[in-house]
Amino acid sequence: MRAPGFWWQPAPSALARLLSPLGAIYGAITAHRMAQQGERASLPVICIGNFVAGGAGKTPSAIAVARALSAMGRKPVFLSRGYGAHANAPQIVDAMRDSAAQVGDEPLLLAQVAPTVVARERVAGAQLCATTGADMIVMDDGLQNPSLTKDLRLAVVDGAVGVGNGLSLPAGPLRASLAQQWPHVDGVIIIGEGAPGDEIASEALRHGKAVLRGALVPDRNMALGLADRDVIAFAGIGRPEKFFDTLRALGAQIVEQESFPDHHRFTPREIAGLQSRARRRGAALVTTQKDAVRLGAATAEQLLVLPVELKLEDETGLAHLLAQLRASQ
Repeated sequence: MRAPGFWWQPAPSALARLLSPLGAIYGAITAHRMAQQGERASLPVICIGNFVAGGAGKTPSAIAVARALSAMGRKPVFLSRGYGAHANAPQIVDAMRDSAAQVGDEPLLLAQVAPTVVARERVAGAQLCATTGADMIVMDDGLQNPSLTKDLRLAVVDGAVGVGNGLSLPAGPLRASLAQQWPHVDGVIIIGEGAPGDEIASEALRHGKAVLRGALVPDRNMALGLADRDVIAFAGIGRPEKFFDTLRALGAQIVEQESFPDHHRFTPREIAGLQSRARRRGAALVTTQKDAVRLGAATAEQLLVLPVELKLEDETGLAHLLAQLRASQ
C-alpha cells in the first residue's frame, strides 16, 4: 500500500488528529516490544532500521556499513526479513538463481555485496548466519523487532521528510513516538538535506546519539547517459518522488512518471504498457535498481536502471562507531 500523503505534512492534519488516539495505542505496543530482552546471537548484530514505516534508505545504509566492516578486515553477513519472500525456512540467498518472489527484492541487492540470509524468524536466521564464515551480522530492518539483542542500532532518516507529522501509525508514519524510540538507538544516519532531517539530527545530539550524514549518489556512468534524455520513469519504492527528483537533478527530461506501492510486484501487463508508452514517445524507460530485481532478467534488459550508493560526509564517524563495537567484543 502507498503511504498516505498526510503522514508527511509537517503539522498533523484534521484526519491525523482524529487518528492520533489509535496511534498512541499502536506506539505504546511497539515501545513495549522494543523494551523486551532479545536472544543474543553467537555473532555481534548491527541493526540498520528506521523510526518510520516505509523506505528511508536502509538497504544502501546496510551496504555502506558492510563495506566499512570489510575494509576493517571483518566478514559481514546480511540478515533480512525478505519482504514478500515465499521461503518458509531460513535460507542463504543465491543472487544468480533466486528471484525476488522467492527471497525479496532487498536481499538480492544485499547478496551482491556479502553473504545474505533471509529468515522470517530472526533468531533462526542469525543461527544460519553463523554457518557462513562471517563474524558480524548486519541486519537490514528490524529495529522494532525484539527477538535478537542488537549490539549497535542505527536509525536511517530521510532528511527531506524526517518523521513527517510526528505521529504514530495510523495517524502518522512513526512506529512509536520518537521519545519512546530514542532509548533503543545508538545513532542516526541522515540521508539527504532538509530541515526535517536537521531537526532529527539536533534531537539525536541532545539525546547523546551519534549523527552520521550522507547522500545517495547515482552511478556516474549511468548519470551521464541520462542527461538531456527523454525518459519515462517509474518506481515502486517507499518514496518514488526521491527517484524522480534525482533524475531531474541529473538533467533527465521526464516526459511521464508513475508511482507504485513499495515492493510492488509488476504484472506483465503493467510493464508492457510502460514499454508501449516509451516507444510511442521515443523515450527511454528508467527505474531503480530495487525495482529492476523484481522484473526478471528478460524485462530488465530493456530498461535503464539507475543504481545509487550511500556516500557519508564523514566516513570516520562510522568507522569510529564500528571500532567501538569491535573493541567491546
